[in-house]
Amino acid sequence: MMKIIARNMITPQLSWQKELSQAFTDPAKLLEYLAIDPEPLLGSFAARKLFPLRVPVPFANRMQRGNAKDPLLLQVMTSALEFEQQPGFGADPLVEQIEQVTPLPGLLHKYENRVLLMVRTGCAVNCRYCFRRHFPYQDNSPNKQGFKDAALYIGQRPQINEVILSGGDPLMANDDQLSALMALLEPIPHLTRVRIHTRLPVVIPARITEQFVELCRNSRLKLIMVLHINHPNEIDDTVSEFVQRLKQAGVTMLNQAVLLRDINDSAAVQAQLSEALFDAGILPYYLHLLDKVAGASHFDTPETKAITMMRQLHQQLPGFLVPKLVREIGGEAHKTPIDLGLFPKV
Repeated sequence: MMKIIARNMITPQLSWQKELSQAFTDPAKLLEYLAIDPEPLLGSFAARKLFPLRVPVPFANRMQRGNAKDPLLLQVMTSALEFEQQPGFGADPLVEQIEQVTPLPGLLHKYENRVLLMVRTGCAVNCRYCFRRHFPYQDNSPNKQGFKDAALYIGQRPQINEVILSGGDPLMANDDQLSALMALLEPIPHLTRVRIHTRLPVVIPARITEQFVELCRNSRLKLIMVLHINHPNEIDDTVSEFVQRLKQAGVTMLNQAVLLRDINDSAAVQAQLSEALFDAGILPYYLHLLDKVAGASHFDTPETKAITMMRQLHQQLPGFLVPKLVREIGGEAHKTPIDLGLFPKV
């Protein structure tokens, strides 16, 4: 059983929650903060009615002032292109909103040996390409009883050995809430791993509190944290520092990124990202082709271009720094690796 760590009331936790409350939600104020002329972008502001804008200050601080094309800003800034309807792009690109996949509210069971639990339905940052930007979170937001029901579901199925904590962002839950959830999962004997998919420590590094580090250190389960970092400029000294603290607590650190047009769709940027990740103590894991969600078609990169880029990346980097290029296909039981055509012809 994990130990419950007493909360330090002078805690950095208050700090991360305060930073969360001070996130930018108005495009005009974000542009003003970055000293960017709003006039050419006024037509984009209405897109926040499609999907709210939310950008924490620590993340905005890594953007280049005066640069409307900054690769971090482009990921989170509203765009008039979000109103375009394109064939093949829909509200549920991964076909998650069906009864067979969600046996309980907030619990997705797509794979034989693992389930995904939506711990919190909000995020600290709203990425404009989010594949769940239309997801009915209001119907999939488990409460305390919901977590107990999920633990019971997992406990009755010995084939499940891994739980993925997702959302939204699972670290939007505070440390006491996470402790309570882990206390439900740890007694399940066939459970061996908990994987945490999160972007919060990247956009608000103060989220990694001492209480959370101790929670990880004292768990009997193997913990894997999969961060979401798309560009090398997202990694600074504070991000590297929290990664080291988590690694010292026994957490395996991985990264998955999304291939985004005009943001990270070149071998040069991907090579820089992999090097920056490794320097910070994180291994590249997946590079996803864009999930075809309505409102995000302007981020899509052709698969042929992605393949060419990955071939170049293999020439530039050692194998352990090259992420797997994959696509999620709705209804498929696993991610689909993209054939890069690297095998020699015989």
